[in-house]
Amino acid sequence: MARETVYVVQAYIAGKGNRLKADTPLPCKSAEAARRKAEQLAPRKLGVIAFSSSGDQALGDYDDEPTVLFKAGQLPELFEN
Repeated sequence: MARETVYVVQAYIAGKGNRLKADTPLPCKSAEAARRKAEQLAPRKLGVIAFSSSGDQALGDYDDEPTVLFKAGQLPELFEN
C-alpha cells in the first residue's frame, strides 16, 4: 500500500485537576479543512490543534513528528514547541 496523509483535529477540554482531556479526534479530508475546523473550535475549547501525518498503514510506518497546521490555547507538552 502507498503512503497516505491523514489530517486530524484534536481538541482538549478540562479534565480532573488541571489536566487536559482529549475530545474525540476529528478526521478531515484536507489540510485546509482541518485548519478551518480547528479555527471554528478554538473559541469553545481549552485547546485545539490541527495536524497531518503521513505513512503507510499496511506497514505501520508513520512520520515521527506530525506537521502542525494550526494550534491555539492550552495543549499537552508534546505540542508546545
